[in-house]
Amino acid sequence: MKNYLITAALFIVVSGVFACSSEKEVPENTIQKTLTINTNKIDFEAKESETNVVIAAEVTSWTISASDATWIKLSKTSGSKGTSLVTITALENKSKDTRTATVTISSGEAAPLQVSVSQLGTAVAAGLYPSYNTNPIAADASGMSSTAAQLAAKIKLGWNIGNTMEAINGETAWGNPKVTKALIDAVKANGFNAIRIPCSWNQYLANTATAQIKTDWLNRVKEVVQYCVDNNMYVVINIHWDGGWLENNITEAKKVENNAKQKAFWEQIATHFRGFDEHLLFASANEPNVEDAVQMAVLTSYHQTFIDAVRSTGGKNAYRTLVVQGPATDIEKTNKLMLKLPVDKTANRMMVEVHYYSPWNFAGLTKDESWGKMFYYWGTGFHSATDPDRNATWGEETDLANNFKLMKTQFVDKGIPVLLGEFGAIRRTSLTGDALTLHLNSRAYYLKTVVKQAKANGLLPFYWDEGSTGDKGFGIFNRSNNTVFDTKALNALIEGLQ
Repeated sequence: MKNYLITAALFIVVSGVFACSSEKEVPENTIQKTLTINTNKIDFEAKESETNVVIAAEVTSWTISASDATWIKLSKTSGSKGTSLVTITALENKSKDTRTATVTISSGEAAPLQVSVSQLGTAVAAGLYPSYNTNPIAADASGMSSTAAQLAAKIKLGWNIGNTMEAINGETAWGNPKVTKALIDAVKANGFNAIRIPCSWNQYLANTATAQIKTDWLNRVKEVVQYCVDNNMYVVINIHWDGGWLENNITEAKKVENNAKQKAFWEQIATHFRGFDEHLLFASANEPNVEDAVQMAVLTSYHQTFIDAVRSTGGKNAYRTLVVQGPATDIEKTNKLMLKLPVDKTANRMMVEVHYYSPWNFAGLTKDESWGKMFYYWGTGFHSATDPDRNATWGEETDLANNFKLMKTQFVDKGIPVLLGEFGAIRRTSLTGDALTLHLNSRAYYLKTVVKQAKANGLLPFYWDEGSTGDKGFGIFNRSNNTVFDTKALNALIEGLQ
């Protein structure tokens, strides 16, 4: 939805000469009054939807109405001087055709304002967004010779640009600066040869009703990808949490609607990034919320739509390696539920993605819960004799090795590489003295062991860095000056490769 301010001024007095928005004569000494609204166009999807508009008035009173449209409901029909919020609701459109209406705001003291409203029909809701595969081209194998397994052998150690390109309300909204080439150069110089770029798309729509992504956002993500490729780094872009439209709605009820959006998004993304060679990989989702076989079947349909959309655009996308996520990217759930992969007409170009923050008590828990306490210390030789309640009681070396072995047996041994798309553990720098020293040594050992076991089992490790250098942060790099902040953690990751 495009937001900009529309102002209706009734009269302007200039040196005794009156100008007005109509041809009526007006009395002398009339005082200018304004009536404004923050948008003049609203696009609704076919399902029942609502949006809020802001009316600011200097006029004494105003009314708002919808022209001949019983399908539009207004939270109020009148107002007075000041700022008012009006909720405009469009009831579900059960017809196949798009319908339109006009909402008018009127006052006897200012010219009327009009808002154009449209709502898609069920044909679009059923998956028939406008096709964004508008210029498919012939398959192009140049620069795309590696199979997924061959590509996996080239990826040594990966790093996530977390809490940035996926941040809701903009790239810098979650506290990180905009990504620069200097940051990517620093990451490459310190031992990483792959970058995962979590991406949001849904908030960057030019038109929510047609799922059209803004070109300037596609160009911005492309710019960051180019920084990586210029450094001969491998890059993964995905549809991340993105407001949860896919991740939190893996249900039969949302299946048709979400597959339509998945198709529309990936046709656009794939076409825009089609010129990159095999250094760029596409990933269908992030951490899809799946708990059972029924939901797993829906997730598989989302992945199938992703693969079909990318392949349909042709060019290098006909051979690009694509990444599909296990249920919740949880290893045990993936081992249990991901028994069938989507079909890809291009052989040997698929990877599976899982994440690893286990045990969560150590890796991410920030307060004691009824189901368990925080762990400060992990691994053989790193338990505390003076603070035994904070030693890990599960999820240590044996469990780690067994988990990664599951993925090796289920996928890697069958020629399907596994991307360990996220892993890490927070720094608990609120600890002091010997406790802090032991914790940091334990954390370094954890990171080293994860990388070591990942490489031993054919998993491709990508460290999660959300940019935070404070207590309970994951950050390795100081993004304000592109220097290494956490040398201990960085060294541990590098040692895991040896």
